[in-house]
Amino acid sequence: MGRRGEYREPYAVDSLKKLKDTGCASIAFAFDTPQDTVLSTRVYFDYEMSPTDKDICFIIDKAHEMGMEVCLKPVINPRDGLWRAYIDFPDGADHYWKAWFASYRAYMRHYAEIAEETGCEMYCIGCEMVGTQRKTAYWREVIDVVRGVYHGIVTYNANHGNEDGIDWLGDLDLIGISGYYPVGRQTDGSVEGLMANWQKVKEKLYGIHKRFGPNIYFAEIGCRSAKGCLDMPWDGATELPYDEDEQAKFYLTALKAFWDEPWFSGYHWWDWSHKLYSIDEAKTDRSFGIYGKKAEAILREWYSKEVK
Repeated sequence: MGRRGEYREPYAVDSLKKLKDTGCASIAFAFDTPQDTVLSTRVYFDYEMSPTDKDICFIIDKAHEMGMEVCLKPVINPRDGLWRAYIDFPDGADHYWKAWFASYRAYMRHYAEIAEETGCEMYCIGCEMVGTQRKTAYWREVIDVVRGVYHGIVTYNANHGNEDGIDWLGDLDLIGISGYYPVGRQTDGSVEGLMANWQKVKEKLYGIHKRFGPNIYFAEIGCRSAKGCLDMPWDGATELPYDEDEQAKFYLTALKAFWDEPWFSGYHWWDWSHKLYSIDEAKTDRSFGIYGKKAEAILREWYSKEVK
């Protein structure tokens, strides 16, 4: 996620060019917006850290100049260090819910206006907001406010494991999922074993598509180039040895499992940093990045295929 001023640096434009060279046709620009704690009721702009509107417009324009479609994705990260999924209030505390959603609607409207003005093809109204998702009426108000100013594709990024408990998914144009499914568990780590587990995921996601109507896509998906990450693709902190083969197998099997499904619309991989490590560091880097790794070669191969 880019910080204030970083999207306008030459390294960010260079990273974008390298991403385009993989055959990527679409990019999600996720950027950080804070609230103080998971119990706070105000989302605010951080003048030291948050990207400015000019930063965001600049990088969107660069992506469009390169021929990529853009999803604008503002993401809340509480400053107490807890995951945004824990933003929640008791059901009886209506004054807290009203205050938080009023702030959230204003936040979403602001960036939806930027998405409209810059011609973004897609706008994501939230990411892994698990603790708030049961508030259907409030979320429908968010969607209505966004649709009042933005006329592209409206999506939401549901977390894996919580994707079938959201009653308002049918109000979206496209259903986004964080695809960090632990497909390495109870397998020998072979491609065949991973594919068997992806099949179970696919059946679940197809059921969501049938229930709500919109197509499914992975709003986030990926894993680190580290041993053991097939069992916990979401993990970004555990100290693990380097293993680009695990990452490559995750990419390969995720592509194979969903590529030809008519109800599935694509992948936004996590992640391709706005500031890449050097190509020499690719053989030791254990991040989610794929630049210079086997997973990048797999992505290039698949993105060179003719889309049916």
